[in-house]
Amino acid sequence: MASRKDKYYLVSLGCSKNTVDSESMAQVLEKAGMRSVGDLRHAEVLIVNTCGFIDAAKQESVDVLRELVDGKRAGQQVIAAGCLSQRYGTDLLQEVPGLDGVIGTRRWMDIFDLVSRLRARQHPEPLYHLPTDAAVVGLDERGVLRASVQGASAYLKIADGCRRPCAFCAIPKIKGTMVSRPLDSIVHEAQQLETMGVKELILIAQDTTDWGSDIGLKDGMAQLLDAIVAAAPGIPWIRLMYAYPGYVTPRLIETMAKHPQIVKYLDIPLQHGHRETLKRMKRPANVEWVYETLASMRAAIPNLSVRTTFIVGYPGETDEEFDGLLKFVNDLQFDRVGAFKYSYEIGTPSALLPGQVADEVKEARYNALMELQQGISLARNQALVGKTLPVLVEGHAQAEDEDGNPLPTALSLARSYRDAPEIDGYVIVEGSLPPGEIVPVRITGATTYDLMASVDTRSPVIIQPGMIFGEGMLPKPL
Repeated sequence: MASRKDKYYLVSLGCSKNTVDSESMAQVLEKAGMRSVGDLRHAEVLIVNTCGFIDAAKQESVDVLRELVDGKRAGQQVIAAGCLSQRYGTDLLQEVPGLDGVIGTRRWMDIFDLVSRLRARQHPEPLYHLPTDAAVVGLDERGVLRASVQGASAYLKIADGCRRPCAFCAIPKIKGTMVSRPLDSIVHEAQQLETMGVKELILIAQDTTDWGSDIGLKDGMAQLLDAIVAAAPGIPWIRLMYAYPGYVTPRLIETMAKHPQIVKYLDIPLQHGHRETLKRMKRPANVEWVYETLASMRAAIPNLSVRTTFIVGYPGETDEEFDGLLKFVNDLQFDRVGAFKYSYEIGTPSALLPGQVADEVKEARYNALMELQQGISLARNQALVGKTLPVLVEGHAQAEDEDGNPLPTALSLARSYRDAPEIDGYVIVEGSLPPGEIVPVRITGATTYDLMASVDTRSPVIIQPGMIFGEGMLPKPL
């Protein structure tokens, strides 16, 4: 077998923010002369960038680490990185005996330093590289691009940590308070991604609308968007994720409305629709603000697509409060909804609340919420039939008949401005289209989550992000 020296194998678990950190660690290792391999048997260093957010994610991280530790060969080292490492530190060794190294979320840039120390150690004891205070973050990013490129899309991380007091969330304990990356660094990286041919730039953080608050900026997100649009005009789609209620300001709405590059999509996790539940969650409880802000946004931004998430079965949630959530969802007619059953998190304020909801009640409420939303999503999708949308082609699929037998029809998987990667639906287009291109398609059918379409070949068109065209409303030909 070829030498494993200077080769690494990296597993990234969890959210897109974790993926960016994994890509950043990979860049540090590559700059130090190491090379990524897809077969762990050929690697000297095995790294798992863990997730520690909910029980299922924690268990997955532990299971992957145990598998690597149990199967490691002489000379191999297993390193736990990321949220689970930061949250449990040295206690992680009790769950995964045999780990060689542990590195925290705020010190990903020191991954090669840890590898070097592991190589030089004289005894098999594990080495730990964790900040003593999760609120402390260094700006030493080692000149790496803080982005994860996936096909024609790229996630660009603009901040780390969170200062919100949400009672159900452990992220501030894991990652510390919010720290914004400098505007110049973010803009420069957007320009780099533009030169790489990226078609969709997705801005991410725990709370993107809080960007700039720690460096004295008011309406920082609007300022950042203005700067990116001016500096990287060749990126056709710019998508904003993880907005916080109360921080979608009039200026941010105006900025989103005036720039064609910014897709007309708002991701705003609201978590609930009843004031009393929101109070116990330590979330913004001004439900009227949501009604007023979405009305303002929909007036200023025609065809706006709104995605949100809710937690059902939160401690103390009464039948009346859950009915209030259903009314809230029915009133506001969200395009996309993600729902989660409340998960007990040790160390969070919600873990100590009375009135824990039974699992069967959580399940029933989850089903009721999703049944309501499925009808809303289907109706909103059906309203697009006959219209033309620009879509970003991601890849191809094989058509099948009702028995699962392949059909000769070629299909392309694409996304419209209404669809964020991985969490929303697809536009399934007849024919084989080039991945990474934005093309106009005519919507021919709709399901609860996806759209069907055919290529609109009536004329070549100028495609602007977020446009929807009805019959006879195609833009001016080139």
